[in-house]
Amino acid sequence: MAIKGRIIVNTGDGKGKTTAALGTAFRALGYGMKVCVIQFLKGQGNFGERLMASKIDNLEWHICGKGFVFNKENIEEDREVAKTGFALAEEKVSSDKYDLIILDELTYLPHYNFLNVEKIVSLLQHKPERLSIIITGRNAAPEITEIADTVSVIKAEKHAFKSGIKAQKGIEF
Repeated sequence: MAIKGRIIVNTGDGKGKTTAALGTAFRALGYGMKVCVIQFLKGQGNFGERLMASKIDNLEWHICGKGFVFNKENIEEDREVAKTGFALAEEKVSSDKYDLIILDELTYLPHYNFLNVEKIVSLLQHKPERLSIIITGRNAAPEITEIADTVSVIKAEKHAFKSGIKAQKGIEF
C-alpha cells in the first residue's frame, strides 16, 4: 500500500509553530527522508536552525523573504519576493523528490494579499500523494485548514516578550 502524505497546518498566535514543524523535519530526517524547508517573509540572518541545516544531509533550506512585513513602505518588493518563493514551492512540490516540505509562514501570503489563497489550495490538492506538507503561520485561511489533515492552533497564554524579555539566542532564534 502506498504511503499517503499529510497536510499539516500549525497556526495561531502562540510561539512554536515553526519549532513544531522543524521537530517533524528532524523526525523525518532520522528515517533518512528528504526534507525541504522554504521560509516566506523571514529575512536573511544567522538563526540557529539555519546554521544547523547547513550541516545535515537530506535537508534543503530556502529563504524567500526580506523580513516580516509590518507597515513597510515598499510592500510591492515584498510581494514579488513572496511570489518568487511560491514559484519555488510549486517547483519543489511537483518535483516529487521530497518526503516532507515545510512552507514556513506561508499563511501570511494570502493574509497580506501577496498571493490568492486558491493558488495554495491548488498546490496542496495537486501534490504527489506520498508527499507531506507542513504550513506554518498565523491567521491560516479557512480554505487551507479545511483541506488539511491536521490543524494545530497554538495559543499564546503568556509570552516573555510582553514582559520585556528580549529574544534569546538558541531559544527564539
